[in-house]
Amino acid sequence: MRRIAQAATLSLTDLRRDFSVSASVAGLIAVIVAYGGPAAIIFQAATKAGLTSGQLTSWIWAISIGSGLAGLALSLRYRVPVIIAWSTPGAALLAAGWAAYPYPDAIGAFLLAGIAITIFGATGLFSALMERIPQAVVAAMLAGILFRFGVEVFTALRGAPMLVAPMLVCYLAMKRLKPRYAIVATLCAGLAASAALGLLHLGGLDATLARPEFTAPHFSLGALIGLGVPLFMVTMTGQNATGLGVLRTAGYKTPGGPLVAATGALSTLLAPFGAHGINLAAITAAICTGPEAHTDPDRRYVAGVVCGLAYLVVGLFGATLVGIFAALPAPLVAAISGLALFGALMAGLTQAMHDEPKREAALVTFLITVSGVTLWGVGSAFWGLVGGVLANAALSVRRGGAGDVASGGQGA
Repeated sequence: MRRIAQAATLSLTDLRRDFSVSASVAGLIAVIVAYGGPAAIIFQAATKAGLTSGQLTSWIWAISIGSGLAGLALSLRYRVPVIIAWSTPGAALLAAGWAAYPYPDAIGAFLLAGIAITIFGATGLFSALMERIPQAVVAAMLAGILFRFGVEVFTALRGAPMLVAPMLVCYLAMKRLKPRYAIVATLCAGLAASAALGLLHLGGLDATLARPEFTAPHFSLGALIGLGVPLFMVTMTGQNATGLGVLRTAGYKTPGGPLVAATGALSTLLAPFGAHGINLAAITAAICTGPEAHTDPDRRYVAGVVCGLAYLVVGLFGATLVGIFAALPAPLVAAISGLALFGALMAGLTQAMHDEPKREAALVTFLITVSGVTLWGVGSAFWGLVGGVLANAALSVRRGGAGDVASGGQGA
């Protein structure tokens, strides 16, 4: 594993030296993907909860500013592409159940969930738990999460061939000629094709500065149990655990506890402004931690810096600037995100199958994660981890008690 376990002193000269176009574009693509799909869930939740336009703008301001500050600070501190985002499963949870609670009660639930996440990270409980999970299982979980993004490249090709086909041709050509700039060139090709096909609609863009609204939290048992506890669970299992798994699969040994504690603290501070949860990113982190960002792993932190700065810019303008990302054609977002994740998907599959005694457990993890099964409101990534850990334990006992049993049920 690479040397990135402790904080490092970073100068402006170092940042200038390590700057690269490929890492910068990876950071920007991460932001496009972050707002391109999950923003729709936020708007849906806001509509069902009856939020005013001011409350919606404040919500987007809070999660964007929080994600930007945390990602920028942590990436610079550890020289690792630490990508922060808001809890997408949490937003889906709110879309389903927020309407049952008054807005101040929901703010109170957000606040308590943030405090719980901070404690979980600061006490080392999160790091201790993650260290007990085999790396092959974590890598298989990541591969399972990314699998559908790879498939969606070709689903998008079927739905919009005139847009996606030029992107694929450009990607393959650049991977052969200039691999480092393959994603940059592919994004440009996609934008050019979208413009030529009349698929870009930027006329409604408004650059009004956001005005965050402070809401005093009100604590109620119903909102705490109905929103706070589930929000804590899905954020820790569906986001922080998978986010740290992305970093581990990419070879970064940055301690997980401080990262989770930092995001929890920011979630707590910004909860009165509407932030439902700020956490480690998974999908967008994979875009920035793979070889497409930079061939040198020690220079990929620039992607985290650029991503953090872009979040801050979007946050300053709140919901109005999200229109840029909503204006991009869905097939373009699907294709560029899937292609940008090819490297991370290959790395996950390779690491999952590299350790022969762990292959069956890794396969169980991968299949459960890909299945998309959800139990008690908890997504398949968590159940993939659980299934992989249980399978690994069972197979370890079998091998230890009955001698060496060949993988895949094959005889010697």
